[in-house]
Amino acid sequence: MNKVVLITGGSRGIGAATALLAARKGYDVCISFASNENAARDIAGQIEALSRRSLAVKADVSLEPDILNLFETVDKTFGRLDALVNNAGILEKQTTVEGMTLERLARVFSTNVFGSFLCAREAVKRMSKKHGGNGGAIVNNSSAAARLGAPGEYVDYAASKAALDTLTIGLAKEVAADGIRVNAVRPGIIITDIHALGGEPGRPQRLAESIPMKRSGGADEVAAAIVWLLSDEASYITGTLLDVTGGR
Repeated sequence: MNKVVLITGGSRGIGAATALLAARKGYDVCISFASNENAARDIAGQIEALSRRSLAVKADVSLEPDILNLFETVDKTFGRLDALVNNAGILEKQTTVEGMTLERLARVFSTNVFGSFLCAREAVKRMSKKHGGNGGAIVNNSSAAARLGAPGEYVDYAASKAALDTLTIGLAKEVAADGIRVNAVRPGIIITDIHALGGEPGRPQRLAESIPMKRSGGADEVAAAIVWLLSDEASYITGTLLDVTGGR
C-alpha cells in the first residue's frame, strides 16, 4: 500500500510542486486548498495521471472545523496518514510594524501558526505509535525571514515563521520516541505568486542580485528538499531547519 501525504495549500507554488514530486516518488496525495478549486482539481488530475490516488479538499486552515473535516476526509478516503506538509501560509501587503493592525496580525497568525499547530496535532494523533499508528514525518514550510526579520515588509510574516521553527524543534523532541520525525524547510526568495499578495510580484527579480547564487529559487527546488525530509533517506534527521536560500 502506498504511503499517504497531506499537503496543506497544495494547489499552487511550493505546495503544488511538492504534491507532484511526492506522487512521482510513490505517495498517494491529499491537498487542501482555500479558494481556487480549479487549480486544486488540476493538480489532483496530474497526480492521478501518475497512477497515484489523489484528493483535493477545501479547507481554511485558520478554522479548526475545516482542519478536523480535512483530516477526517483523509481517514475515510485513504485509511492512513504517513506524512504531513504544513505548507499553507499567507502574507499581507508590505508595510512596517507601525502600520500593522490587530486584524492583520490575527489573519497572519491564525493561518501560519495556529493552523500549522492544529494540523500537526491531528497528524500526531494518527501517526504516533503510542496511538497505534505507524510513525511518520512532518515538514513545516517556514522561511528564511524567520532569521532575517523582513524589515519594512513583513515582520509579522517573519515572526509567524519563527513560531514554526520553534514548533518544529519542540514537537520533534516530543514525538521522536513515537516514531514521528519533524523538520522544517526555510525557503529564501522563491519565484511563486505569493509575492503578488504582498503587492510586489517582481520581488524575486529585484532581490536576485543580493543572493550569493545571484538568482531566485524555484518551487521545485524547495519541493525536492521537503520530499527528501519526508523520505527514509532522512530517517535520522529530526528537529532540523533546512535553509533553501541560495546562500542568503
